[in-house]
Amino acid sequence: MIPVVSKLPQTGTTIFTVMSALANELGAINLSQGFPDYNCSPDLIELVNKAMKEGHNQYAPMAGVMALRERIAEKTEKLYGAIYNPETEITITAGGTQAIFTAISAVIHPNDEVIIFEPAFDCYAPAIKLMGGVVKSMALEPPNYRIAWDMVKRLINQKTKMIILNSPHNPTATILHKEDIEQLSALVKNQDILILSDEVYEHLIYDGETHHSMARYPELQQRSFIVASFGKPFHATGWKVGYCMAPAYLMSEFRKVHQFLVFAVNTPIQYAIAEHLKNEETYLGLAEFFREKRDYFRKGLEQTRFELLPCSGSYFQSVSYLGITDEKDTDFSIRIAKEFGVASIPVSAFYSKGIDHHVLRFCFAKRQETLDKAVDRLIRI
Repeated sequence: MIPVVSKLPQTGTTIFTVMSALANELGAINLSQGFPDYNCSPDLIELVNKAMKEGHNQYAPMAGVMALRERIAEKTEKLYGAIYNPETEITITAGGTQAIFTAISAVIHPNDEVIIFEPAFDCYAPAIKLMGGVVKSMALEPPNYRIAWDMVKRLINQKTKMIILNSPHNPTATILHKEDIEQLSALVKNQDILILSDEVYEHLIYDGETHHSMARYPELQQRSFIVASFGKPFHATGWKVGYCMAPAYLMSEFRKVHQFLVFAVNTPIQYAIAEHLKNEETYLGLAEFFREKRDYFRKGLEQTRFELLPCSGSYFQSVSYLGITDEKDTDFSIRIAKEFGVASIPVSAFYSKGIDHHVLRFCFAKRQETLDKAVDRLIRI
C-alpha cells in the first residue's frame, strides 16, 4: 500500500450516517437525520417532469438557471429589502453543504482564523482545516445557547478572517435576536472580517419571531456569504439544490471554486423550482406547517421523562435527559435506539471536544403517525 497522510486524520464517518445506519439495521424510528418521511409537493414533481419533457436535461449555466436566480432575487428583496443582482451575486449550488464548502475554499488561506459557535453543524470545521485555516470555536451552553459577544471579541485578532453563523440553528433550534445583530455589527465594524451565514432553515421560524438574515443589514450584507437550501423548505433533501448570495466581489471568488467543484447543478429541478417559487405560499406557509408539528411533538414529549429545551426555529427538538441517567449521550442514544427503537443524535457530536451536556436532538419533520409511534416508545424510558 502507498502511504497516505490524511488531511483530516481526526475525522470519521458523520454521526448522521452512523445513526441512520443504526436505525435501518434495527428497524428503529429514525428521528436522527434531518429529512422528512413524507413526500414533497406533487405539483413540484410534475414541474420537474415537465422540465425534463421540455428538454431541460443538459448542463445548466455554471451560475445556475437565470429564471431561478431571478426568483431568488425577487424573494430576497421582498422578504429582507436586500438587492442582489442575479447575474453576478447569486449562484445555484448542489445543496447548502457545497455552498458552505465553496465559500470557505474561496477565501480562507493557510493560518486564517475562523470563529465558529459550537454545537456546530459538522461540515464547517473540516472545510476550514482542509484550506489550512485555524478553527477558533466557542462553546455555547444549554438551555438557551446564547452567544456571549464579549467573549467573541476576545477571540478576534489580526488573523481573524471569518465568523460563521447559523440561524435558525442546527442542532439547538435557537435563533439570532436583534441584540445579537447589534453586537455583531459593532464587532466587525472597521474590521476585515467576512461572515458566512448558514440560513438553510430561514423559513422555519416560530412564535412571531423575525429571521435576522444578514441580508437585512446593509453593513453585514456587504461582507457576507449567505447560504440557503431548497431541500429543507420543499421537503426534498435528496435533490441537493441550494444557493449562495454574496456581493459581486465575493461571488466572483466563490464562482472560481464552484466551477471546478461541481460546475453546474441539476437542470430540470432548477427550472421546476423557479416555477414553483412563483407561488409565495410554497415558502411563506412553512412556519405554520412546521410549528404545528413542533407543538404536536412537544406535547407528546411532555409525557416522557425528558426535559424539553426551547425550539424557536428549524425542525429539530432538543431534550435534556439529566433527570433520567448520567450515561454519555453517545451511549444513551445508541441504547434507546436498540432498546426502545428510536434513533436520535447525541449533541456532543456537534462539539469538537465532545462536550456532553446530556442533550439529544430529535427531528420532527415526520408524519403524525411516526411522531406518535416515537413518543409511545420514548414514554417507556
